[in-house]
Amino acid sequence: MAQARRTELRLLDETEKELVEASRHPGLADRADEDLARLRKNLRERRDKARDVANRQRREMRGKAVPSGAKPAADNAGSREKFAALSAALQRVNGEIARRKRFASRDELRRNAEQALEMRRAASRPNRPSSRRTKKGMRSVPNERGPDLVNPMEVGRVSQFVKNSQAKRDNR
Repeated sequence: MAQARRTELRLLDETEKELVEASRHPGLADRADEDLARLRKNLRERRDKARDVANRQRREMRGKAVPSGAKPAADNAGSREKFAALSAALQRVNGEIARRKRFASRDELRRNAEQALEMRRAASRPNRPSSRRTKKGMRSVPNERGPDLVNPMEVGRVSQFVKNSQAKRDNR
């Protein structure tokens, strides 16, 4: 980790160093949401610029692009490392923003659940009519099932008879 920081110090200019250091904890957690959004925007701009420079240098090394300086680029390792350092810083900032979003959504969900419970408790029992036909008085409701034609004792007797007959057959 110390080696990576030393490499970053060598690769980055002063404003980029400040941006990368601001993306580290614990200072990252103390920042306001607006500061985080501004930091993310600046890191994205710097990362994109470093990516473009590394790509241009790679194309110059392969001979696909005309050199932008006095002589063509011989190596783009420094630009790639700078891009990697800025990308890591941007990932840390994006992670913090996502973490804050998760906590905010949890809080909102909890508040909504508490409000729903409050509303449910405050609601009175629903008004239902006291009889099936309001303002007509009680009426008898006929039983829709027909009368049982089989005596329950007969059902039991037949069941027992079948059991006994099966047992006799099994013992043969």
